[in-house]
Order: sequence, then C-alpha cells, then structure tokens
Amino acid sequence: MAVHLVMQAFMLLLACELAEAAPPIAKPNCKSWCGNLQIPYPFGIGPDCYLDKWFEIVCKGTGGSAQAFLTSIDKEVRQIIISNNPSTNRFIEPIVQVQVPTIYSKYCKYAGNHGTVNITRSPFHFSPYHNAFISVGCDNSAKIANIFPQIFGCESDCKKDMKVDKEVECSGFNCCELTNIPSNLQAFDVEFRSRNKSNDEEGGKKSCKYAFLADKEWLEKSKRDPSSVQYWEYVPVVLEWAIFRWNNNSHELFHFLKGRRNVSCSFSDEHKDYFYSFSCHCATGYKGNPYVEGGCEDINECEDDLLNYCKSKLDCENTEGGYNCEKRKSKLKTVIVGFVTSLGVLFLPATWVLYKLIKKKKKIKLKKKFFKKNGGLLLQQQLSSTKNNVQNTKLFSSKELEKATDHFSKDRIIGKGGQGTVYKGMWSDGQIIAIKKCNIVDKANLEHFINEIVILSQINHRNVVKLLGCCLETEVPLLIYEFIPNGTLFQYIHEENEGVPLTWAMRLKIAVEIAGALSYLHSAASLPIYHRDIKSTNILLDEKYRAKVADFGTSKMVKIDQTHVTTLVQGTFGYLDPEYFQTGQFTEKSDVYSFGVVLVELLTGEKPVSSTRSEEGRSLSTYFILSMKENHLFDILDDCVRKEGDKEDIIIVANLAKKCLHLNGKERPTMGEVAMELQGIQKKDTNGQENYEELHNVRSKEIDPSYACSTSTQSYSEIASSLSSIVLPSSSFKSL
Repeated sequence: MAVHLVMQAFMLLLACELAEAAPPIAKPNCKSWCGNLQIPYPFGIGPDCYLDKWFEIVCKGTGGSAQAFLTSIDKEVRQIIISNNPSTNRFIEPIVQVQVPTIYSKYCKYAGNHGTVNITRSPFHFSPYHNAFISVGCDNSAKIANIFPQIFGCESDCKKDMKVDKEVECSGFNCCELTNIPSNLQAFDVEFRSRNKSNDEEGGKKSCKYAFLADKEWLEKSKRDPSSVQYWEYVPVVLEWAIFRWNNNSHELFHFLKGRRNVSCSFSDEHKDYFYSFSCHCATGYKGNPYVEGGCEDINECEDDLLNYCKSKLDCENTEGGYNCEKRKSKLKTVIVGFVTSLGVLFLPATWVLYKLIKKKKKIKLKKKFFKKNGGLLLQQQLSSTKNNVQNTKLFSSKELEKATDHFSKDRIIGKGGQGTVYKGMWSDGQIIAIKKCNIVDKANLEHFINEIVILSQINHRNVVKLLGCCLETEVPLLIYEFIPNGTLFQYIHEENEGVPLTWAMRLKIAVEIAGALSYLHSAASLPIYHRDIKSTNILLDEKYRAKVADFGTSKMVKIDQTHVTTLVQGTFGYLDPEYFQTGQFTEKSDVYSFGVVLVELLTGEKPVSSTRSEEGRSLSTYFILSMKENHLFDILDDCVRKEGDKEDIIIVANLAKKCLHLNGKERPTMGEVAMELQGIQKKDTNGQENYEELHNVRSKEIDPSYACSTSTQSYSEIASSLSSIVLPSSSFKSL
C-alpha cells in the first residue's frame, strides 16, 4: 500500500513537472483556454493579455461549453492557428476560424438578416486558400459584391436536361461552387440575379437564393449538403491575419521577435525596415507560439518517422532544432558496439550496405507518399493518355532544387500570386531557372498544376515559356521553367520603369510573337490548345524582349474536330470574351478576343479596366470601340505609338484589333490570320515595302464605326454593363 502511494505521488510530481515544462501559449498570468478552445497570444482574455483591441477575446459561459468571441469583429471563434505544422514543418498562414451568417436574397421567406460581413481596416481577411464560395438556388446568378474590377461568383439552375458533373456536389444543378476567392477580401456581400434576365424585370418569376463562404475542410469533413443551407444560420469561415505596425505594443513585439533563431517571420514588404505588417512562426525544428517568451520548443524528430530519415529510433539523436542519424552513446552500447565490432569486422561492408539500403528505402517510401499526394498518379494517367508528347517531363529531386534556390531563400523570391510563389534558381552549370512553388495543395490547385504540366509537355515553341520539369517528392509540388528575366508585358506597358522603353517597333514585334504563339496553340500543336487566360500579365519578356506566353493552369486541350469547350465561366475582367460569358462555351475565338484587348493595350498604353475613365468606358475594349466610332483613335494612342508609328500602319493595326473584339465570335479572324496580317505590317516596316497580298483584307476595309457591332443587338456599352455584373472567378496568379 505504501509503495502504491509513493508511486502515485511520483506520477503526480512527474505530471506537474511536465506541465511546467510545456511551452507557454498565452502571456504570463493569463487564461489560455476558453472551453475547449486554446487562446494563444497575441489573442488573449482579459486586460494586458492581448496585443491590442483587435485580438481581444471574451469568453462567455463556463466549462467545456464556454464560447469565445472576437470582440473587434463580433464573431464567435472556433479555432486559432498561429504556427507551423509540427508533423510537416511547413509554414501555414496564421488563421482564425469564425462563425459568419449565411446570405439570402430578398425573396426568401426569412429575409430580415441579409448576413453581410465587413471587417475592413482590421488585421483580418478572408482566406483565399481555405474558403469556398457556394450559392444555392434555381435560375441563380450570384457574385461577390463590391470588389470591382474583379468578378467572382457562379451560376446554378434546376433544369432537368442540365449536364452536370456527378462527381462534383455543387456543379451547377441548384448549387454551384468556386474554390478560389479573391485575395485580401475584407467585406463579404452577395448580389443575386436571375440567369434569365426577363425574370429580373418587374412581374418576372422570383425565387429564393442563398450564398455563403465556408471553410473547405469543414465542408469536406462534415459532409453537409449545401442545398440544405436554408436550415443553417451560421457557417465556419477561415480568416487569415497579421500584426500591423500601428502601435507601441506591435513595435515592441517586433523587436522582441527580431533576431531570435528559433523564430521565422514574413513581412508585407521585402525590405524589413519599411514593412506594413508581419506574421511569425516557429522555425523549422521547433513548434509552439513564437509570440511569447520561450514559446517555441524543440521538436523531437526521432519520435516521428516522417520527420527523420534515420534507420530507426535507436539510430536517431535529437538535437536543438534538428537531429543526427548517429547512435547515442552509453556504456552498455559502447560495450555492445565494441563486442560486435570485434566479432564482425569481416561483415562490416555488408552491414554498411544493408544500412544504406534500408535508409534509401525509407526515403523512397516518403517520396512515394508525397508523389501520390501531389498528383503523381494523376499526372502519369494524363500523360499516358496523351499521344505524341513533344517533350518528356523531367522529374527533379528536392535536393537539387534546394541547392539551386539556397533552400528556397526569401531573397530568391521573384513573384507571388494566388496559386504560388516563384523563386529564382541556378544549376551548378550556371543555368538560371524559375521555380513555381504551390501555396497549398487542394483539389483546384492540384488540377491546375497537373493541367499545366500536361499542356506544356505538348508544346515546343520559341514564344511559349518552356517547362523544364517538376518535383513531386516535396510537401508541395514544384514546377521548373526557363528563367525569363525582364518581367511581364503589363509592367512595361503600365508601370514606370527605367529599362528599355517599348517603342512602336518593339510593340509590333511583341504582338507578332504573341499572335504566332497562339496560332501555333490553336492550329499546329499535336492537339489544339485554348489558352483561356491571355492577358498582358501572362506575357513574359526575355533578355532580348521576345514575348513568351505563360500560365497554362486553366488551359484546355481539345480534339481536332472539337469547336468549343463548355465550362463554368472564369477569366479576368477586361479580357473576357462577352460571347463566352453569355453561352458558357469557350472557343478559339475567345482567345482571339483576349488577344485583341492586349493589342489595344499595346496601342493605347491603357489598362484593361480603369476607374479613372468614364463609367461607360471602364472596359478598355468598350473605350477603344467608342473612341474609334467617334473618330478619336489618335487621341487615345500611347505617345510613342503616335510619334513613331506610321499613321497608315496604326490604322491597320487598330482595325485588326477591332476585328478581334467583334461581339460575334464567327466574325473574328483566326489567330493564324491575325499573325499573318501583323507579320505583313512588320515586314513592310522592316523592308520599306508592302506585302499587298497579306494586307489586302485589312486595307480593303475602312474604319467603319458600326462594324464591330453590326451583327449584335447589344451595344458595347450594354455589354460592358452586363460584364460589370457577370459572375466568375478572377485569375489572380501572378506569372513567373
């Protein structure tokens, strides 16, 4: 009995010691739990326990049923994550999951609470990676409101003859879903319209429609049917957050974190002295809360087979922030090792080989796990089903990519976007490469990733960015491209730069190269390819200012006799084909329309969408057509175009751009015809003589103001109005 009591006392003492040794989560003398929810600093309960008012938590109730509320935005908190995932050591954006109301249209039975959320000017924003936008209803066209010029939303209907993807729960029948929302979204409201415009008019059929943002992981795990949203009042949404440098507390916290070797921070600006906000996590090899003293504790990698490459736990020695695959020494082990060594010298080579084989097998097993998770099997299936591959997709190892990028140093980042981060790397032979690292692996990003590999494996063209290979054996997949040093065409047209100015000759040359690449995709590739996201940010310029078409994540490869693809409408406002929006059918002429917008950008130096222009002319295509109609073409041209270009050539190019922007896709030229006409103009400028045969069709047509609208009952201003209310996801990824 006495022994039993002693053992109980010993275990209690041991538990107390372990509890004391656990790294702190909250500030000293502050509550770290509200019910079953852990409250880590900079969040806190009570005075002096939170960083500032934005992070104040109020705990309502007692025991396990207590609820936490974030007072600054008046929302119930379900989860707070502040650091990296210990099992993967992969950085996760700091997030907080909160409850937000669903939104419904005014024709619903209970339409008293519209459910809008506004967290503007707070350090929180809706996560573009963790949330999905879902809308439910018949004859339904829903879009996120007040995010001009971005357009984001989806459409659903209840027609019995609708073609829907049965594998996707919300694929258009009474329910639609989009998995990538705009970045930095802080106000969430929804505009509902009818797909049938006549129903929006007075006396038309009215129906109840719903929409909401929700945590994708919650949707998947809860297995709830979104069409039952009328019975939900709140849904969990993920907010990302950062710490703003706007008061003494945040300044002090920053200086406390600065220079700590077990903490890693990311900044809103690459220059750490002038950044606007920051967030931190425990460095690789550590876990816990980086914002409190002693909050990051060492991870024992030897206890998790996924965190070390050692043969066994006996061979693994944990170190501060890492581990060694060396046997830990003890007197007994020393005797055993000495005895075995003395008896087994002859077997040492075989033992060493066996050890290396086991270690290699373990590495291969882990790489296979990542390969499968990153879509390797899907990629193999896609490539095997695609005939006549132009080039084989090379698989690179994570080790050589880490070496090429100095372990993915922040100093090597050359671009960031919605889908990933791009790093500049260098092989040992001096070749420079660009590496796109996915932000997060979800179904949508994985499909774009695999699609880009499959598409680019079919392409071998000097004006299409070259895919060198990919890496699937890491936590997130990587794409490796040739390095294009001079940025995007958008930067050279619209941003001030001290580099080489875009002369008329350069603009014409770039237009010829883009047109030639698109003509190749449509007509000369092994299977026709529709790019589906042509815009100036997806046109890169190399060291000789040659155009390179990039970003094939949403591209489609079609059968030779196929005339269109039917998809949920998606694209970038300002470049979107109005006919595609109205029909949902993307054709090669939809790429022609987008190219026409780029051509107008080259001519005018104007952005595809601008709030500085009149409301009627916010869309560049509308502005351009109206200016030509009013005979003001030369008033809107870029200065260098007007001064350097031949007047007749400018008129020809403008007329060609207008043809590309025709509302009726059948009346637009093919990209082959566009490329030929542009080449003819370039040849004339180069040789000083005209190629009449190539330019005959262009020169034979005068600039007729009514030409672009001749086959449509809608004017360009009406189309612009309809596009301002169109619902589709914006393409937010910044190219290489």
